[in-house]
Amino acid sequence: MSEVFLCLIISIMANMDHKCKLRDTFDLNGMYKKGHIMLGGLFEISFKTIIPELSFKSKPEQWKCESLDFSVFQWAQTMVFAIEEINKDQTLLPNVTLGYRIFDNCVRLPVALRAAVTLVGGLDEVSTEINCNGAPPVLAIVGDPGSTHSIALSRIVGLFRMPMVSYYATCACLSNKQEYPSFFRTIPSDTFQVKAMAQIIKYFNWSWVGIIGSDDDYGQYAVRTFYEEIAKFGCISFSETIPKVNEIGKVQQIINTIKQSTAKVITVFSSGVDVTALVREAVRQNITDRQWIASEGWSTSTVLSSKENFRSFGGTIGIAIRRGNIPGLNEFLLQVHPDINSGKNVIQQFWEKMFECRFSENITNSFSWKECTGEENINNTQSAYSDVSDLRASYNVYKAVYAIAHALHNLNSCEKGNGPFENNSCADIVHVQPWQVNFSTHSGERVAFDENGDALATYDIVNWQLNTDGNTEIKTIGVFDKASGSGKELFLKENEMFWNFASGKVGFKNSDIIPSTRKGEPVCCFDCIPCAEGEISGQTDADECDKCQPDSWSNPERTQCVQKEVEFLSYEDALGIALTAVSLSGAALSLAVLAVFIYYRETPVVKANNSELSFLLLISLILCFLCSLCFIGKPTYLTCILRHVVFGISFVLCISCILVKTIVVIMAFKATLPGKNIMKWFRSLQQRGTVFLFTLIQALICVIWVVISPPAPSRNTKYQNSKIILECDIGSITGFSCLMGYIGFLASICFVLAFLARKLPDNFNEAKFITFSMIIFCTVWLTFIPAYISTPGKYTVAVEIFTILASSFGIITTIFFPKCYIILIRPERNTKKFLMARGQFRIANPPNLHVFGLWEETGAPGGNPRRHGENMQTPRREDPGSEPRSPNCEASFNMCI
Repeated sequence: MSEVFLCLIISIMANMDHKCKLRDTFDLNGMYKKGHIMLGGLFEISFKTIIPELSFKSKPEQWKCESLDFSVFQWAQTMVFAIEEINKDQTLLPNVTLGYRIFDNCVRLPVALRAAVTLVGGLDEVSTEINCNGAPPVLAIVGDPGSTHSIALSRIVGLFRMPMVSYYATCACLSNKQEYPSFFRTIPSDTFQVKAMAQIIKYFNWSWVGIIGSDDDYGQYAVRTFYEEIAKFGCISFSETIPKVNEIGKVQQIINTIKQSTAKVITVFSSGVDVTALVREAVRQNITDRQWIASEGWSTSTVLSSKENFRSFGGTIGIAIRRGNIPGLNEFLLQVHPDINSGKNVIQQFWEKMFECRFSENITNSFSWKECTGEENINNTQSAYSDVSDLRASYNVYKAVYAIAHALHNLNSCEKGNGPFENNSCADIVHVQPWQVNFSTHSGERVAFDENGDALATYDIVNWQLNTDGNTEIKTIGVFDKASGSGKELFLKENEMFWNFASGKVGFKNSDIIPSTRKGEPVCCFDCIPCAEGEISGQTDADECDKCQPDSWSNPERTQCVQKEVEFLSYEDALGIALTAVSLSGAALSLAVLAVFIYYRETPVVKANNSELSFLLLISLILCFLCSLCFIGKPTYLTCILRHVVFGISFVLCISCILVKTIVVIMAFKATLPGKNIMKWFRSLQQRGTVFLFTLIQALICVIWVVISPPAPSRNTKYQNSKIILECDIGSITGFSCLMGYIGFLASICFVLAFLARKLPDNFNEAKFITFSMIIFCTVWLTFIPAYISTPGKYTVAVEIFTILASSFGIITTIFFPKCYIILIRPERNTKKFLMARGQFRIANPPNLHVFGLWEETGAPGGNPRRHGENMQTPRREDPGSEPRSPNCEASFNMCI
């Protein structure tokens, strides 16, 4: 297209006959004011066009522009304001008046090319001289805002060395002075914009990002540069292109890619017009939990940052042109007024849209419009046109005009003989040529250019937030200053940022580490795995995880170490409450049995079972039940010692009583001959001494254990990594083994003796019940060993308590419940006659029952025991044919036993 217009210009120049004559003109919307030096301007004032039919059979009609953009019209008015301000300034370009010719390019390259050719060639005959000498129609052009447009236009106007100073074209390709020697700009190159966006991503440790670019030079050059920057520390998840023509299928495909990608950070290089369709589709499909990084092309768009889009795009971080302040601009904007004969038809379009009316010459029969009077009050309106609170592009336009003015001023201040041109000559300010305006010699803080014609890179970092009234606010939260001398280019106020995530802050700052890269894919593409339990990582994509201290553990997100939970069997746990209740119930049951035995102590059942040992056995069982309470609660030095000492002594006392009872039963049934009364050597005193001796041995074991290496509370972190098990360390394994081994030793002897005596006469034999109790006792404690070893945490203590309770209940159930049954339920059996009977036979040779408390000792010490009222006779079992039993014995059976 550019070659077509170039040929057109050459053809026009070649066919000129002694004067410059225009062959045709274009119908363009714009504004015009005459001056000594004319400046051109190109703005995207309208964003819709009506394309004429191209039949190639007739001359095509002119392109029509519609839908005026208030904010862009403000940019054009800012250029007018700057020129008017310079004309009033007596120190800048004195005696020289600047004029302007501004055109609307309608966001269309064909219209932009027509406007550029018009600015270069002019609209009037410019000279009657043969060589067409004279000042050009315009000296420099402020614009074009689009990178693609600027590339095409620069190739045309560059042939005439006409300077173009763009206020919005950012493509890095335009920095090539070999291809675009007369192109300058007051906005930084995309090279710096990409660096700024990459630094933001790096600042937050995001290394897995998606990128979307518009289908033009601006978007594609930015994407290419962004790839290079991200490759230094991260990787691109996907790359998509937004079509210039609104293709709903392509836009939906981009949205599907975003939804399927694991990347949560999405960078978009596009203008506001091009990205609009993508934003609408993302909102329609409710795309959330994405962090959008916006280029300067749409980061400050009030339309895209509307409240309706906030759910999906709230929290967007964007690069924005540096904001500036232009004193007096607001008053100037409100002075605009339509003038039909002024050549400013774009002002008429602005007026018609602002007040929704039509001037009389623009009203057609097709529509019914309110007629504009031109007297409407613009002060009563509120729009993007009059909003000067966030001047960014307008400020760049302002700087562009002043850059040209200062360059012209330098030429005007040239002294003859010291000029920069041939023979040290100076330029004629009235007939200055475009190539004579040299921007590279100009310096200044706000309007300086580097060797590539680029402005110094300074950006604002903005964030889309909700203000107090519920509307979206584009808030500045930082700055990127490439020229900063501090060595740090990016400055962010992180505490003022808004994150549109449920967690409050960006939710994808993970603690994953890199185990390995993916085969066949780029080095930066890797599989992330969470840190192991007990390890954390404070940064994304760390090479390794940090281990937590022994008393702490990693949280579920693996981002920090938290204090481990301390676990022990407490009285507040349901398990602790249950075990406490069972323990107290067992103690109460033992106490109840003891009360029954004391109350019925004179009955045969109680006397026949050695009441003294029975009382002592019941007391020891009460201690056994109660000792389990020492195992519940937070372990301390005292409870750790008590739980093992009380447990060991209580159970040895219990087993000792049972063992002595077993010995007494055996001796009573075996010592039946009067001349062989060995029971005198194992009477009550000896029985009590035996129990005491057995218990004393266990007490000495406990004392030695406590003195040498006592049990103590310890924090166990081995069995459960996420918890600290507060338990009692036994201290000495030998001491604990001796304690448990001694109990087992006594229980084993008791079991063997009871087993051997199990077949003695039933009604009077207690050995059978002792055998059952020892079977239960030994079984429970043998089962305890593997259960104790395999049970973790507080349940280890619970198993130990359960074993104590089970063995205690086994003893009291098997030994005492049958006797209580006879005493309380079947009192008719609680007689000497029943005790002496075995089945349907009588006992011919009863045992020496005095050892059970049924005999009264009479006579001299060491003498034979006597019955009440008669000498002892040796009874025998009555068999068929045997002698009848003594009548006296039969008559007084109670005395026979």
